[in-house]
Amino acid sequence: MKRTLIALVSLAVTCFFPITSQAATGSVVGCSSILVSKTVTKGISLPCLDNKSHVIYEAIRGPVVVNVFGSWCEPCNQEIPHFLDLQAMHKVSIVGIDVEETNMQAGRNFVMKKKMTWPILFDVTSYSGSFWTWSTGYLVYRCSRKSGL
Repeated sequence: MKRTLIALVSLAVTCFFPITSQAATGSVVGCSSILVSKTVTKGISLPCLDNKSHVIYEAIRGPVVVNVFGSWCEPCNQEIPHFLDLQAMHKVSIVGIDVEETNMQAGRNFVMKKKMTWPILFDVTSYSGSFWTWSTGYLVYRCSRKSGL
């Protein structure tokens, strides 16, 4: 009887008082959690979407999933729920790089709307959007507003 009562109370609490996490609302996250090599001092410096720091693109180290995206890119929009699920598992770090966005505020609005909760860099030059390769040099994926993909 006591176990049944505890189970019912637990069920009622989770059903009627949902846990609100950062992922439920989305937020612009600072970039201090991005793992970077301290020995890499030259390269493309990308501002964090929170506009409080910069990260050298070539210094990003893993294990990490780097997602180069734009709000205008339909495949990028379709993959966000999968990244949200991956983030919820807390097994791997995610770093986003927002490219070809109108401005930084448009990127922040997109992050909030899509409920993204990982550090995001803002690539004003679209350098990272032009290519992304494994250490072997093979092209992994290319999507550009200019290509119409």
